[in-house]
Amino acid sequence: MPVKILFIGDIIGKPGRQVVSRELHRLVDRYLVDVVIANGENAAGGFGLTEETAKDLFACGVNLLTSGNHIWDKKDAFEFIGREKRLLRPANYPDGTPGNGSTVFKTAGGIKVGVLNLEGRVFMNNLECPFRVADRELAWLREETPIIFVDFHAEATSEKMALGWYLNGRVSAVVGTHTHVQTADERILPGGTAYMTDAGMTGGFDSVIGIRKEEAIEKFLSQLPIRFEVAKNDIGLNGAVIEVEEKGGRAVRIERISVVCT
Repeated sequence: MPVKILFIGDIIGKPGRQVVSRELHRLVDRYLVDVVIANGENAAGGFGLTEETAKDLFACGVNLLTSGNHIWDKKDAFEFIGREKRLLRPANYPDGTPGNGSTVFKTAGGIKVGVLNLEGRVFMNNLECPFRVADRELAWLREETPIIFVDFHAEATSEKMALGWYLNGRVSAVVGTHTHVQTADERILPGGTAYMTDAGMTGGFDSVIGIRKEEAIEKFLSQLPIRFEVAKNDIGLNGAVIEVEEKGGRAVRIERISVVCT
């Protein structure tokens, strides 16, 4: 039987958490999901993550949370991320950064699933090379399990595609986050790695990438500092379901998910 991974795209504020609470169990039952992974770096007010919001998501049925450059937006995260093993930050942050960039999760059926979180460098922070850090992290993850999921939190499509090809055949899936715009390029690469440039977002779609459109437009027009608020209308959930062979860790199917709440 294949192992089924549900990945949920960037959760944006309370509306995003409400969608997860409402829809997650339906998706788990429909697809017979074994492990739920979600990017939660914007789950608290649209910017950052707190211990309380993380616990809310775990209570909804999320097994592991990945993140990205916004994980540090709430001071609460600096202490919390150091002791919460179910929360990852990108592995290519410098040595000494709180938290972990990879982990191994054991499903209810006893199957180990490795998860690796990386952040891109093109138009983003000047971090360690995600390609070389992936090599380093895979050295220990592959000793634990052949099933490895990678959340690559990056801006540039080219960088995401390059990492997908670089890890082709060595991981089960590479799925991008950060842009909040779901792409329609899901595929299985020749080496058995599922790939998708961006999983999209979970929150209010009557918006500019999850933020109230009026404020986003004003920011572009005025070029002045604007206080952004999370959009609350037309909420939905983006993500993907990936089926992976238990032995060998090859992906056999990837399906793009887009749930619109009415």
